[in-house]
Amino acid sequence: MKLTEKQQRFADEYIRTGNITQSYFNAYHNVKKESAAASGGSRLLRNVKVKSYIDERLEKLTKQSIAEQDEILQYLTSVMRGELKDEQLMVVGDGDFGSEVEKHETRAEIVARTKAAELLGKRYLMWTDRQQIEVEGSVQFVDDISDDDNED
Repeated sequence: MKLTEKQQRFADEYIRTGNITQSYFNAYHNVKKESAAASGGSRLLRNVKVKSYIDERLEKLTKQSIAEQDEILQYLTSVMRGELKDEQLMVVGDGDFGSEVEKHETRAEIVARTKAAELLGKRYLMWTDRQQIEVEGSVQFVDDISDDDNED
């Protein structure tokens, strides 16, 4: 399933821009008419090899750009445990009426650590929100089916 260099260039441009005509122009420099580029691009998108290549690349890009469940749980755990460090900028005097900005690493704040613990607890169903509802009044059943409806 090998694409030609121009087919691959078109597919990569199409993934990047989403524009069929412009992608075709960028891949096939000898084409000058917009109508030819539009029809050529549409034809390439119907090509099984090109379509398959685009689908594979988009799936790979989606997987790379979206955090998966394990990654999120690992991040929340490291925040909760204070393993991740925040970077803070602090102004420090130099003794001669001047100052410098220094970077200092600090553990995640208690608020962030507590929120991470809360999110993890929700994930593992460690607690549930319970609501107690009280209803006052009585239930009344209305018999609105006439005897005529029961005849078979």
